[in-house]
This record gives sequence, C-alpha cells and structure tokens, in this order.
Amino acid sequence: MDGTVERLEIVKERIAAAERDAGRPTGSAVLVAVTKTFAADEVGPVIEAGHRIFGENRVQEAQGKWPALKEEFAGIELHLIGPLQSNKAKEAVALFDVIETVDREKIAAELAKEIARQGRRPRLYVQVNTGSEPQKAGIEPRDAVAFVKRCRETHGLAIEGLMCIPPANENPGPHFALLAKLAREAGLGKLSMGMSGDYETAVAFGATSVRVGSAIFGTR
Repeated sequence: MDGTVERLEIVKERIAAAERDAGRPTGSAVLVAVTKTFAADEVGPVIEAGHRIFGENRVQEAQGKWPALKEEFAGIELHLIGPLQSNKAKEAVALFDVIETVDREKIAAELAKEIARQGRRPRLYVQVNTGSEPQKAGIEPRDAVAFVKRCRETHGLAIEGLMCIPPANENPGPHFALLAKLAREAGLGKLSMGMSGDYETAVAFGATSVRVGSAIFGTR
C-alpha cells in the first residue's frame, strides 16, 4: 500500500475512534484531505483509494491541479480553506464546491455577484478568528453572528457553517467550544475545525469536518 494511502487510513481510523469516544455516529465528522503544495500525481493515489473530499489554500494553485482531476475522477468535492481575495471570487465560485473563508463584507458581496452570474452555488462557511490574531484572516468572534445574518439578509448567501484556525500555541479546545457556541447562536449546523495536530479534539467538540494535510501527505 502507498505510504500516503496508509496514513490516510490511519487518520480515518482515528477520526472514527474520536467519534465513538464522543458518542457520535460514525461518519458524522468528514475528512477534508488538504493537498496544498502537493502535485496531482501525489494526490492521485488517495483519490484512487476512494477518497473524494479535498482542501486547497490558494485559488491559483487549485486551478492548475484540480480541473483535470475533477474531469478524470467523478464525485470530487473541493474546499477552499485559505483566505479569499475579492478579485479571485469569480475563479473560486467556478472551481470550488465549498468556500470556507468568507470573512468580510466585500467578499460576501463579490461571492453573491458571482453566484448570481454563474448560477453555481458553492456551499459557504464564515471564518472566525477565534484568537483575535491580527495576522490571521477571519471575522472577530463578537461580530460573527451579526455577520452571518448580513450575509443571509443583505447578500442572499446561504451560509452553512463556521470555520476556525486556533492559535498555534494555545489549547485548541476553548477555541472549538467558542466556534460551536457561535454556530448555535447563528443557527448553523456545520463546524469546520481541527487540523493534523488537533483533529481528534475537534471531533470531541462537535466538528462536522476536519482539515488534515501533513498527517496524510507529510510535510513540504
């Protein structure tokens, strides 16, 4: 078995164990395999092993890799998990099935315009900067619920859930708990949280999807 596929299976087993430990149904936390910086031939074995849900950080990198893979393999679901610039909204709506990084008014307006123009409706998440880190994308926690409301009412966007990336040097648990609380207040059912170092903790706090890259593909 390919080493990458082996690691994929280990991650899936650990997610299933975390679901059991949390008293959650198997499959209630979906694995988004993060393929940023990895070439199509490195991703191929994972697709051939049956995995279909992937995450990319940059629109441009994804454009060079995924259109051909989507044509070759049926059922691929592609998530944008990196910051979205407003001038890339057109390309993002055309390529991605899920955009997890809606975090400001300008992006919401551009996405609404492109969704109307293209007739393609990617599922949308609002990114919350749970640690209020100045260098990190995401809306401030105190503004998140009102922003979700504006996305819906002002821009006509169907927001599906919330996403966060906790500060690297902090216990992620309180950040995951905060995201879950904000989602409840906003009436949202989906939580994208947890990465290679903390995805089992995220499952315990109710993650409906976890974004795992290096634990599957190794580090660049």
